[in-house]
Amino acid sequence: MTDSASSPATSSRPEARGPRGFADRRGRDVAAERRIVEKVAAVYERWGFEPLETPAFEYADALGKFLPDADRPNEGVFAMQDDDDQWMALRYDHTAPLARFAAQNWETLPKPYRRYAYGPVWRNEKPGPGRFREFWQCDADTVGSDRPEADAEIVAMAVEGLEAAGLPAGSAVVKINNRKLLDGLLAQSGVTDAAQKLVVMRAIDKLDRLGDGGVRDLLGKGRLDESGAFTPGAELAGPAIGAIMAFLSAGGGTRSETLDRLSAVVGGSEAGAAGLEELARIDTALKALGVPQDQARFDSAVVRGLEYYTGPVYEAELLAPGSVSLGSIGGGGRYDDLIARFTGETVPATGFSFGVSRLAYALNAAKMIEGAQTVGPRGPVVVIAFSPDDMAHYLAAAGELRRAGIPAEVYLGKAGMKAQMKYADRRAAPAAVILGGDEIAAGQVTIKDLDAGRALAAGIVDNEAWKAERPGQVMVARDALVATVRGIVEASSSL
Repeated sequence: MTDSASSPATSSRPEARGPRGFADRRGRDVAAERRIVEKVAAVYERWGFEPLETPAFEYADALGKFLPDADRPNEGVFAMQDDDDQWMALRYDHTAPLARFAAQNWETLPKPYRRYAYGPVWRNEKPGPGRFREFWQCDADTVGSDRPEADAEIVAMAVEGLEAAGLPAGSAVVKINNRKLLDGLLAQSGVTDAAQKLVVMRAIDKLDRLGDGGVRDLLGKGRLDESGAFTPGAELAGPAIGAIMAFLSAGGGTRSETLDRLSAVVGGSEAGAAGLEELARIDTALKALGVPQDQARFDSAVVRGLEYYTGPVYEAELLAPGSVSLGSIGGGGRYDDLIARFTGETVPATGFSFGVSRLAYALNAAKMIEGAQTVGPRGPVVVIAFSPDDMAHYLAAAGELRRAGIPAEVYLGKAGMKAQMKYADRRAAPAAVILGGDEIAAGQVTIKDLDAGRALAAGIVDNEAWKAERPGQVMVARDALVATVRGIVEASSSL
């Protein structure tokens, strides 16, 4: 006898598994990300930015060699060869596609061109907690203005967007630096090789993760990690390493105080002086825009990993109580040379990107942030189904609610009343509508306020008392269905 477990039909079945770094997201998670995008996009539009959609795929040479820790266009991205033998890759951010779009359409665009974009991006990198290979970003960029005030606007929008996304004031900070400061410092230290400078920037970008000791190793001979893997360093001499570490510790205090300390370190160089002047103008503009010092501050340790930044850079960090960093949830900077890759002419540009998936993940994971808003809307109102003979009444009730703008559904399974109520609870329904035979005959409807029921039931310890009280349950005239449910939904939304 043949064992059915090893039959061809069974052995050929694929294993149900998702690829590493790609997440399935159900209703509440999808709703959380959608809500963040809607709130942040509304901020961008208030500031006069228009939406732009670009394709998921770009030609690999258009994306360029800008991913962190990647030396080839097809490394760090998901790429495929088109039928004309050209390599295409899924976009790894929204900035490189913007540069291509601006280069193609520059003559017809308003200048400066202010646009925002949102959607998924893909990176072929090692996944980890809160770090996915596919995730959403929501960007805003100004193309065609070299004014530091354009950078200040981007920072101010980022601060406003973080609060709009649901973070209470003080639970996030946007940190600002200028790549020109580091350029000036390296020039003073005799570091002029572009490849060596890139190694330095990537070493500094790992400060939060590796600490001072790890960065010192990467600025010098290199670093051996716990797994035994060795990362070659920038091969800087001791004085240069010391100057960079002093530069990294120059932050703290108000923006003006930080500028004074940075001036003492890098003010003697031409590039450093230019960077300080730009930061001073950004500070003036932020003050005029009413951005508090604790929500946007200067931090010399921020360099950002992407190679294309040319001036001011920004990074948004989520903070736990006590101002402990929980990691980056967005960032950006000025990239005046990116469009020149296509046109040969420098076009100034600056922008910021929210990591939508990471922010939603952080809001769910970081429950210690007091005052953070709950994510996602409630589920639909559920109309309980008792008898197939009365299905027309159930469908009519759900349709009436939907026409009034209230999400609703009729339970179309085959379970009993108890299981249907459990179903409504799992759907996070604000209310359940009950149209039994008695209610239909009397022209009435019973409505259970599920949130109120859970709250009231928590204070009733006796089962018989609970049945007698029927917490959160009300019977009203059939024509009062919409008004009654609307009141319950609006009360639930304000919780």
